[in-house]
Amino acid sequence: MTRRSPADLRTVLAGLDLMPGQLVRVREEVPARFGVSGHYAKWAGAPAPPPTGPGPAVMYERVTPSGAGAEARAVLMGLYGTRRRAAALLGTTPARLPHQLLDAVAAPVPPVRAREGREPARVVLPPDLTALPVPVLTDEDAGPYLTLGAVLATDPETGVRNLSIHRMCVQGPDLLTLWMVPGRDLEAAYRSALRAGCPLPVAIHLGLGPAVLLSSCCPTSLVPTGLDELAVAGALGGAPVELARCRTVDAEYVADAEYVLEGELLPDLAPENLRGTAATPEFLGYQGRAHPALPTVRITGITARDGAILQAVSGPGHEQSVLLGFGMEAAVLGRLREWDAPVKSVHCHTAGGGQLMVVLQWFHKRSAADDEVVRKASESVLEDFRMAKMVVSVDEDVDLESDEDLWWAMTTRMQADRDVVVLPDREGFPLDPTQSTAYSPALSADGRTAKVVFDCTVPHAQRDRFHRPRFTPAGSARPTRP
Repeated sequence: MTRRSPADLRTVLAGLDLMPGQLVRVREEVPARFGVSGHYAKWAGAPAPPPTGPGPAVMYERVTPSGAGAEARAVLMGLYGTRRRAAALLGTTPARLPHQLLDAVAAPVPPVRAREGREPARVVLPPDLTALPVPVLTDEDAGPYLTLGAVLATDPETGVRNLSIHRMCVQGPDLLTLWMVPGRDLEAAYRSALRAGCPLPVAIHLGLGPAVLLSSCCPTSLVPTGLDELAVAGALGGAPVELARCRTVDAEYVADAEYVLEGELLPDLAPENLRGTAATPEFLGYQGRAHPALPTVRITGITARDGAILQAVSGPGHEQSVLLGFGMEAAVLGRLREWDAPVKSVHCHTAGGGQLMVVLQWFHKRSAADDEVVRKASESVLEDFRMAKMVVSVDEDVDLESDEDLWWAMTTRMQADRDVVVLPDREGFPLDPTQSTAYSPALSADGRTAKVVFDCTVPHAQRDRFHRPRFTPAGSARPTRP
């Protein structure tokens, strides 16, 4: 078990307040519609459109909701806007966090029922989503979106609990549409409920501690079906996650969440956007396309902590990519360990949304045989991980967190005619607009892609020709003889 990390969002923010430049508080009133997203854009980071760059967490203390007469409430953006800050919230570094995630998956700590009187006090709010400061990001959007809403549900057939984040659009005061990426565990629970002829009770959380939120973003390749994400969070955070019972539905919720929206995932379908084709900006940097028919959630109750903070993300930007990337890194690292490949670190770059671009760092090659091991293992990552589109392999003297060092390695340690491997027409991810037959007739169907390995590792036989100088710190050099 790792050392205990802050359990709830408020403890995290109190710590950031003491660190210069890490948390900006905006005290003037801004509207939820375009105001939050427009102000935060300069700090969102790529793939948000320029000019932008990764910046601080930003607390908007007075955000006015869309509902008439609704009071201003707080919205938090950018808490996980840099890899260094995101890892530090869990008391670790970007290089160590994937290893700790693997340890947490191997030794999960199940959640527990919150002891009476210990859970944070909650106030009951009217079940009216228009009274909450849910941001609208662009004028094309289908409406206000819960961009960081973590849905907790239990499969009625298997009894397996699942916590995962999904795109949810506010369609009315008590109605959401919810898009489940096909194959996710929530979809399996939803289909179980449909077979039973019942709606699926859910608790939607807005504002969670870092261990819980990061665990909810982990892919199935890391946290397989049957393993509770809350148990992973307990191991990652160093203490069991505490749960309580919902008031209006037969479901549980994380006791220290800022907002909890209680509801039922219904069999009824509704269009995501009645006025156009756009949804909301996606994590790869392009405007999302609205779905013609999505499951709906009927909100039956809302509770909140006093002075609750609604946490959200900008569609494109560093934050979503960071949250997605760490789980993917751990999954890739675990797979390469199974193959006994000499991998040192994995970095899922934010330029690929934390999924499409994978940088592999390899230990020092022991023999010429390792040249082939690195090449084959790099290709196997592309074959085994559908989302991965590009692998860049580098040696252990390259700084994975430095884009300049990565480009330097690609420039001076790669020859395109021998070090670039293309895998044509593989299963891909259709949110990348190049992955379509309209872009490339060589693809057999939309959602397929050509994948590529850039092998920027030094051949073992030529390692002496690629020696980087090491500068001696002043005062530590041995004196020269006269």
